Amino acid sequence: MTLSLVPSTAESSLNPSTHPVLVYLARLSPGSRRTLYEALELLARWSSQSQLGAMEFPWWELRYPHTAALRSRLAAQYAPATVNKQLAALRGVLRECWRLGLLSAEDYHRTIDIPTVKGQRLLRGRVLSEAEVTALLHLCQQENSTAGCRDATLLGLLVGSGLRRAEVVALQVQDYDPGEKRLRVRAGKGNKDRLVYVAPGADVWLARWLTLRGRAAGALLCPVNRWGQVVPRALTEQAVLHILSKRGRQAGIAAFSPHDLRRTFISNLLDAGVDMATVQKLAGHAHIQTTVRYDRRDERAKQAAVARLQIRC
Repeated sequence: MTLSLVPSTAESSLNPSTHPVLVYLARLSPGSRRTLYEALELLARWSSQSQLGAMEFPWWELRYPHTAALRSRLAAQYAPATVNKQLAALRGVLRECWRLGLLSAEDYHRTIDIPTVKGQRLLRGRVLSEAEVTALLHLCQQENSTAGCRDATLLGLLVGSGLRRAEVVALQVQDYDPGEKRLRVRAGKGNKDRLVYVAPGADVWLARWLTLRGRAAGALLCPVNRWGQVVPRALTEQAVLHILSKRGRQAGIAAFSPHDLRRTFISNLLDAGVDMATVQKLAGHAHIQTTVRYDRRDERAKQAAVARLQIRC
């Protein structure tokens, strides 16, 4: 059970520029900020009997019994990877409390002295088949519209370059080198830049889209209004979800997420025999162990092995 920590005042008097939560979030990439802020919101609500949010909660008053109780409650409700991400956010804010002089070094080290949660769960989501990807692209082609071209380009970049949702909406026209068929991903997960390449076929859709959009500086992928006109601003992450959901329903295939397209990209590379280190770089994974989890070859080998057995009645 989480220990309750409700301060005598519900408002901190900290200057926003020195607030430990804001200082911590400022160090993260835009795509990570939302997820980890939500984790801090959850921890603050749990620790204050739902009275305070992340910005009001006095993080510097946490001690080891509080963080140990939070870890226990998280481990009871979430997968290990999720728990460890949430604990990383907690440690990050406490580190900023120490750096800002709100928490002594001794209290800081005692408070964060909680182990990570061990264990591994099967990956959620699914890998789309070649037939499903073809059906989605064929649907966009048949529509023969500006939005259809934009959506085919979006699908091609997600399944053919393995971009994350936050990364694809952040792309700028100047990030694409058509000669090299190369995209520069700026400030991806972990605030890291990387180079990715546009798959054959997806480059054709991208060229068509740029003809319709124009090559003026700005967001690469833009909204299209009801009259088929390109609106010169970036798509939102929510818009990407809406587009994929709509196209999936129209194509009559099972529901899938943007990350399922990224999962399909990684799995297809591994199936094609691309070495793990190269796939890791293309996917932008910080650790190769993350890439290994997408490898389906071992599962198929196990399935084939069991299929060779015969249980006689």
